[in-house]
Amino acid sequence: MTKILLLSDTHGHLDNTIIKYAKKADEIWHAGDIGTIGVADKLAAINPFRAVFGNIDDHVIRKDYPLDQKFHCENVSVWMTHIGGYPNRYSPRVKSLINNDTPKLFISGHSHILKVMWDKKLNLLHMNPGACGKKGFHQMRTMLQFHIDGEEIKNLEVIELGKR
Repeated sequence: MTKILLLSDTHGHLDNTIIKYAKKADEIWHAGDIGTIGVADKLAAINPFRAVFGNIDDHVIRKDYPLDQKFHCENVSVWMTHIGGYPNRYSPRVKSLINNDTPKLFISGHSHILKVMWDKKLNLLHMNPGACGKKGFHQMRTMLQFHIDGEEIKNLEVIELGKR
């Protein structure tokens, strides 16, 4: 079983509460808008770290992290990207690709809106952890943690970090 901490839209912000949860995870996944390479480096020093770049990320972050991460965690296929949309409203780029290579878990960030939904048409789970940084229009800073156990995605928990 693998315990995942999923975050997005840090916009250069990293605090002790985020670090506390990162230390409890087996893997840390970041769905873009990291903000500074220092945030990525600090998280990567704690536990295995996967990330994608977001629209605010500079050339330094884009050199180290791709637009898309497609991988397997245990027996779950995962596709993580920053601007992806969500079921019935995928971004045009994702919409043109997702039918040909459908993951079991599709992760995006960008909207700053926490959203977990089942896509009945594609038979996949979509997750957007919201935003854990302090920049943006969101009111509550959020992250997600969950377990992947073989083919199962379970024990999903919303982490509220307080007002931005």
